[in-house]
Amino acid sequence: MIVRLGADEISRLIDVSAVKADDGEQEVRAMVATARRYCCAAVFALPSWTPLVLDLLSGETRVACGAAVGFPSGGQTARIKAAETTELRTMGCREIDMVINIGKLVSDRRDEVRDDIRAVVEEAGGLPVKVILECHYLSDNQIRTGCDCAIEAGASWVKTGTGLAPTGATLENVALITRHVGGAIGVKAAGGVRGLETLLEMYRRGARRFGLSWKGAVKVLEAVEGLPSKAVEI
Repeated sequence: MIVRLGADEISRLIDVSAVKADDGEQEVRAMVATARRYCCAAVFALPSWTPLVLDLLSGETRVACGAAVGFPSGGQTARIKAAETTELRTMGCREIDMVINIGKLVSDRRDEVRDDIRAVVEEAGGLPVKVILECHYLSDNQIRTGCDCAIEAGASWVKTGTGLAPTGATLENVALITRHVGGAIGVKAAGGVRGLETLLEMYRRGARRFGLSWKGAVKVLEAVEGLPSKAVEI
């Protein structure tokens, strides 16, 4: 089956982020401006910048303000992650991207990993929760286990990475996750989505949301705008 995606449809697949430790006000403002210009799905900044993000999104109903929970390591206690989720949801965030407890996952403490995710899902109050696996640090079996924990805990998506590890999304781990979850949960690719061709190939392999920095998002969306038909076939 051939799917045709136009520029507007591709932009709705993209979450734009500014979550590096040194991303300051300039980067946050650029992120929101990019998302508003191209009507991207959501924006994600570190929690202390959330009030500014919400202010910059005032009157904008198409772009969601996302919450970054447990960044960057996922090593916070479940209670802290739950409290962070509650605060950000109350502020007005409409999606939650949380970092899985990577250390517990690689230590095969499966029940604790699942319960950590569940604590966030419960405090999210029905908002979609995306569970960041940080695949760079995981074996294939650990990636599968992380997906299983996310599904059991009631999360909406699994996500390949924060974009802060040495690697994130690869064609191989996107395909691995898609095969394993079998449609039971959405797949978001982040970290390593460097251009339009990579994004489209990951779409072919099952990813349906993509996390990019604001500079990366501009690069992809300008490439789409430059196509003669303003649409691509997948």
